[in-house]
Amino acid sequence: MNDGGQLGDGTTTERHTPVTVSGITAVTGLGTGSQALHGLAVLPNHTVKAWGHNFNGQVGDGTTVDHSTPGTVTDITTATQAAAGLSHSLALLKDGTAKAWGRNDFGQLGDGTTTDRTTPVTVSGLTNAVAIAAGGSHGLALLKDGTAKAWGRNDLGQLGDGTTTNRTTPVTVSGLTNAVAIAAGGSHGLALLKDGTAKAWGRNDFGQLGDGTTTNRTTPVTVSGLTNAVAIAAGGSYNLALLKDGTVKAWGFNNSGQLGDGTTTNRTTPVTVSGLTNAVAIAAGGSHSLAATDGRRTTGPHTGSGLYTWGDNNFGQLGDGTTTNRSTPTLIATGLTAYTHLAAGLARSLAAGDGPDGTA
Repeated sequence: MNDGGQLGDGTTTERHTPVTVSGITAVTGLGTGSQALHGLAVLPNHTVKAWGHNFNGQVGDGTTVDHSTPGTVTDITTATQAAAGLSHSLALLKDGTAKAWGRNDFGQLGDGTTTDRTTPVTVSGLTNAVAIAAGGSHGLALLKDGTAKAWGRNDLGQLGDGTTTNRTTPVTVSGLTNAVAIAAGGSHGLALLKDGTAKAWGRNDFGQLGDGTTTNRTTPVTVSGLTNAVAIAAGGSYNLALLKDGTVKAWGFNNSGQLGDGTTTNRTTPVTVSGLTNAVAIAAGGSHSLAATDGRRTTGPHTGSGLYTWGDNNFGQLGDGTTTNRSTPTLIATGLTAYTHLAAGLARSLAAGDGPDGTA
């Protein structure tokens, strides 16, 4: 999908194979979310570039005009990470604070108001953050002590504070400790714990919390049977987990094959993504998935460096030159040392590598 310039190539033309994001020659991180129609990139100088839909100021340059090529987000010079929600954006700064901009009707900017912002404002009271994530209309922050904060929309318990009350400033995710990574889906949250297990909370109508039920949860529950996880990703209504052995697990909504198990059957507990080995990075979009494999691994069928995609492909977001959905991983690109930076939006994908140019 590229109707608002969300591919960043200077056009609004839909693309079914990868194109280069204009003017970005190196990145240290990519930011988009499962519901996002805009993209973010953190540059080596710690500024942030943004492009795509901008109807609520989510590009952060003081305008509400869509951008088909990246522009610089105003007044951010120390960013280490960026994340994009449906119509809002977040940036984590070096000092452990965060900035937010864009739509704010549910308090998703965390500044104590419900006023949209076309340039960044400070997320109120947030300190010692080491990671951020943006859901449909909520935000998450992982703190240095292994706890997490959340703010914004909470009608389905996606803030994990035991209530369904929207919050315009961060509140603590109840009972969550020893977290090492976080992810935010459309209306749910996910946390990876130090012991390789995971917790989830919020909307659960498709089993996206992975606890074997379809019951919404306002506080974190354990993802059933998941162990040895080293990375997580949250899609619109599903999740992925990368395991230590290079395989990938998935659970939740599967209408387009986004779980990669060869079916379109929803799963309330994790299942193995079919045939995928030697994975080193994952990303989850609205209803499609990405995984990168590393050629330095020497076992299994996927021994070369490559980018694999599966799930919904109505807008060519799998990058395989078609608009055919895929229920198992399909190789779409090879050649970089490793695709270490992956991101997936509502109906598009982003990838950047450790190659000599680091382009996206």
